[in-house]
Amino acid sequence: MQLPERSRRRWPAVGATAAIGIFTVLTCLPAIGGVDVDFSALVRNWSNGATKVNQLLHPNFAFLPRTVSPMLETLAMAVAGAAFAAIVSIPLTLWAARPSNPNPVTRQLVRFIINVNRAVPDLVYATVLVAMLGVGTLPGFVTLFLFDLGVVVKLVSEAIDSSDHPYLESGQAAGGTQAQINKVTLLPQSWTLFANQWLYSLELNVRISAILGIVGAGGIGRLLDERRGFYMYGDVSVIILEILVVIVLIEACSTALRRRLR
Repeated sequence: MQLPERSRRRWPAVGATAAIGIFTVLTCLPAIGGVDVDFSALVRNWSNGATKVNQLLHPNFAFLPRTVSPMLETLAMAVAGAAFAAIVSIPLTLWAARPSNPNPVTRQLVRFIINVNRAVPDLVYATVLVAMLGVGTLPGFVTLFLFDLGVVVKLVSEAIDSSDHPYLESGQAAGGTQAQINKVTLLPQSWTLFANQWLYSLELNVRISAILGIVGAGGIGRLLDERRGFYMYGDVSVIILEILVVIVLIEACSTALRRRLR
């Protein structure tokens, strides 16, 4: 059997590539409102970057004991934020998914609230909450809770919407209420989806909490910003290495748990 000849129309692809290239160049022209990308500055200031990298390559491990308490604080924020978000996300997800909530008014209302929640960056949450609640772990915890809630509800509700649920019809035929059907049939079928997203949010929390500390939300990020402000790049290097090790360990444990849940 002879295969059909491959299309020789290359001009549309070439035109699209050229258009993307031209658009990219235009975005780098400040005269027409583009971003001022000064490549010459990279050449002029390369020695500054080389100096900082050289300092980071000489970590001060004597500073490591001082990082233990802030790292434990960061882990506590990450776990607490993920745990509270996991509890609250269950009813909100059921209200946001079409199979578990046939009422379009309440479903769209919950989805609108979750979309607004996800539209606000976590650093904005942290900055506002630090101004409201003060410097410390509390604004970091609330920020992680809101962030995790938006991620879990959005992803799990969409996964429920895209799946087939023939058992819901049998529950309705048996005369069960929507709450009873959700509790007995849909929720047990969705525990794996919830667990995967809860573990994923826990992984994200450790990364995000390290950044939130820069705006005063406590944890290892606050210590990182402090040592960077004093130009103690050896201490900064130790903190970065510690964050890297903790994230790798959490991801390894999370991956192992996901395999057990399959």
